[in-house]
Amino acid sequence: MFRRLVASPSAYFAGAAVLSLTIIALQFDLSIPSRPAGTVRDLALLRNRGDLNVVFILVDALRADRMSLYGYGRPTTPVIDELANRGIVFERVIAQSSWTKTSMASLWTGTYPATHGVLRFDHAIPQEATLPAEIFKAAGYRTVGIWRNGWVAPNFGFGQGFDTYYTPKAGADAQLQRHSPGAASIGGTDEDVLVAARDFLETFGREKFLLYLHLMDLHQYVFDDDADDFGPTYSDAYDKSIDWTDRVIGALVDALDAAGVLPRTLIAISSDHGEAFLEHGREGHAYDLYREVVEVPYLIIPPLILDRGIRVEQAIASVDIWPTLLDLVGLPPLPGADGRSMLPLVLAAGGASDASAAVESTRAVVSHLDRHWGGRGEAREWVALTDADARLIVPAGRPDSAEFYDWRTDPREAKNRAAEDPPQLQPMLERIDRYRRDSAPPWGVESPRIEVDELRLNQLRALGYRVGS
Repeated sequence: MFRRLVASPSAYFAGAAVLSLTIIALQFDLSIPSRPAGTVRDLALLRNRGDLNVVFILVDALRADRMSLYGYGRPTTPVIDELANRGIVFERVIAQSSWTKTSMASLWTGTYPATHGVLRFDHAIPQEATLPAEIFKAAGYRTVGIWRNGWVAPNFGFGQGFDTYYTPKAGADAQLQRHSPGAASIGGTDEDVLVAARDFLETFGREKFLLYLHLMDLHQYVFDDDADDFGPTYSDAYDKSIDWTDRVIGALVDALDAAGVLPRTLIAISSDHGEAFLEHGREGHAYDLYREVVEVPYLIIPPLILDRGIRVEQAIASVDIWPTLLDLVGLPPLPGADGRSMLPLVLAAGGASDASAAVESTRAVVSHLDRHWGGRGEAREWVALTDADARLIVPAGRPDSAEFYDWRTDPREAKNRAAEDPPQLQPMLERIDRYRRDSAPPWGVESPRIEVDELRLNQLRALGYRVGS
């Protein structure tokens, strides 16, 4: 069962201990009949309603190809699969970096890393930037963010626009296991986020709201004894943790249904980056820009049951996530965003013709990583450009070290074909040069560097990162 928190709006998030949740015992009516039936054309009309909530679930370190939703052979995401069956799934989504802060700065601002400049452990989003929560708040929404990853803490600028933005107090451990190769244990589990979200719904569910939930158990390879016995390796533990997280999300949807808000709530699920399992010699993330660490899921569960699910095949970027959601609910766009609304692609994929979809389908996508992000020394930047099935990864200033891959014949990026001088190579190098040379923040100021004290550094180190040296 869920615990109850104190009901005061100013304090109900803090203090009370968490009771153990038996998520596996919950029975979900995954068809969610409380949502009305609808068609793809009804999606274009959602913007006219004016009563929609948005629940944005960020599952940290979730790579798309480990989800049964995306064709993985193991049944890791049965709850999400069923939810998405009558929703919207984007088949190929490229994150803008392989570590949380840079990637989340891109996701929340809708801008590429060279634009927002949040590349190092001590960079922050400036107050001059406009984040989605500010747009929702200006439109009369109650805005709440519940997070467990210190890289999105408010001191780094991620709390802008939220009425309440906090990490929940750790509750009682529900007999969960942790099996991560690189991360130490951080306090609590995603049950704490789930419980806080449910109590938020009890207190404020009648209002119009934006609710952001940043889940971390997958990052920590947390799972329970009820997970399928996939095997003993780190990779197996990761799959078990996806199964656990899938059930946490199912419990959240169950809570939304119990609160009676599903008919007016749009749910979006995505991730900040993926996870590597020695595909290119490393485990984890934040080291490089190969496919396994930048290809992430993105799905939207609308407040209606579509007559058939929609799957968008064209590649999009994480910078497109919030432009799309804002467009769907009829709110103003993010100013100066590199990302665009993908609603035209959604409508076209669903059979409602839209001429602008052809333009969206030709766009290349950028990923960017300063490999010295955790230190204070000289930058060591890598940029990747994904253009349809062509992929180029280049260390800054070193085109002779470029790596070129063709996803049609080499989806695992096992053979570097740059030495073969493919015809796409030079134009893609020139596009990366323009990206690095011409990008500038639309809000007119550079991203500030802030002082990160030793206490916060140790909290971030608990995530498994070496920072501050």
